[in-house]
Amino acid sequence: MAATNRLACYSDPADHYSHRVRFVLAEKGVSVDIIDVEPGHCPIKLAEVNPYSSVPTLVDRDLALYEPNVITEYLEERYPHPPLLPVYPVARANTRLLMHRVQRDWCALVDRIGDSRTSDSIRLQLRKELRESLTGVSPIFAEMAYFMSEEISLVDCCLLPILWRLPRLGIELPGAAKPMLDYMERNFARAAFQASLSAVERDMRQERPS
Repeated sequence: MAATNRLACYSDPADHYSHRVRFVLAEKGVSVDIIDVEPGHCPIKLAEVNPYSSVPTLVDRDLALYEPNVITEYLEERYPHPPLLPVYPVARANTRLLMHRVQRDWCALVDRIGDSRTSDSIRLQLRKELRESLTGVSPIFAEMAYFMSEEISLVDCCLLPILWRLPRLGIELPGAAKPMLDYMERNFARAAFQASLSAVERDMRQERPS
């Protein structure tokens, strides 16, 4: 049971949205109780605070948040150091737009590939689309240390969890994507990223789809 004076995060150890929240928590060094929730097994306390019984859900005393971007922006405001959003409004808006694009262009594909209802033929097409999209954007990762930024941001916290899952999704990036591969190698080694990984996620880099 989570301590009453600490944050609690209900999290699916295999879900990239939950991983996103755990990554932000780790980057900010926030003390939190991570409560693993397996699909189809909703704890009573989660059902009491979240009408959808979904994960990730963050509980901070009497406050319960259950949408990934709402959670991460709350954490940014609640724990402003180190910052994961730029200071100036225009830069912040651009960062939020990049987060939207990551969600629309890549997270949506990842979700469809992982959906058991997706047929094998459609899954094959989706894998190809995601691989080609990531490879096509790879050159921009040669320009800055992070995604369109010299500092790590919430955009990276959205992107890196899905890149970590590529082997599980059956996707191997080609040599032409070297800037992105280098970006992945650097950031997967970050102490905060390593701290954010569940035991299930640690096994993903060795997995291949059946």
